[in-house]
Amino acid sequence: MKAFEDIVIGKSSIPSLIITVLLMIAIPVFFFLYWRRKHKEKTRISWLIAGAAGFLISARGLELGVHYLCIVMDNPVSRFINGHMAAFVLYGVIMAGVFEECGRYIILKYIMKKNRTRENAVLYGIGHGGIEILAVLLPSMILYLVIAVLFSSGNTEEALRTLNITEETAKTALPSVQAAAAFDYGMMAMNVIERLLAMLLHIGLTVIVYYGVVNKKKLYLLAAILLHMLMDTFPALYQRGLVPLWSVEVWAAFWTAAVVYIAAKLYAGLKDR
Repeated sequence: MKAFEDIVIGKSSIPSLIITVLLMIAIPVFFFLYWRRKHKEKTRISWLIAGAAGFLISARGLELGVHYLCIVMDNPVSRFINGHMAAFVLYGVIMAGVFEECGRYIILKYIMKKNRTRENAVLYGIGHGGIEILAVLLPSMILYLVIAVLFSSGNTEEALRTLNITEETAKTALPSVQAAAAFDYGMMAMNVIERLLAMLLHIGLTVIVYYGVVNKKKLYLLAAILLHMLMDTFPALYQRGLVPLWSVEVWAAFWTAAVVYIAAKLYAGLKDR
């Protein structure tokens, strides 16, 4: 497999990936320990678990199931969405906003009826954002690290054999190997900043939805869906090659700041229920 023989692992790939893996673990742990220590009397671990379960069910279960039907499978709907830029972007942002925010709403309204405190709402958001890091991003970073270590030995055939990469799977595996080889401290910083923004975003959106639940105002659910959709617009455009990566980070920082500002205002007016 000629394409793999030409891959050279960068000098900073392995150390930057090691640091990234450690920081991906540290981010949710830090958020949890800080908030739990500060508000131990008004928080319950069940809310953290509920947030994690909410993400896994809504985003990694139901949403991915719809994606399989509408994006991966070959049918008239998938061909239309994949074949039209506007449809692809609109589909992506709507699915992310609706599934995650409605999942938040259903759990906060119908399941988490006890210990309704604003501090627990934040803990729920930490669980939601934290499990996204641990279940989605961290495995990818660990895989990249393994790839970088194996290919750094110089024995390409052994690396391919260990990773079970064959002629049939080479085309699919190549992008991951190339990404691991090109990983550096700049990408490390970008990934860490992105995850910090995502954690703050999920906390903020949870507070917004929670405010609507305890005050019986569904308008806040719609606001959370819209904000989530706006946040995901540039990432969807980036997937289609329409905007540069740096613009995605700037866009994310802007909307995260907006969500946190709104959530902070609502948080100040919340009372325990």
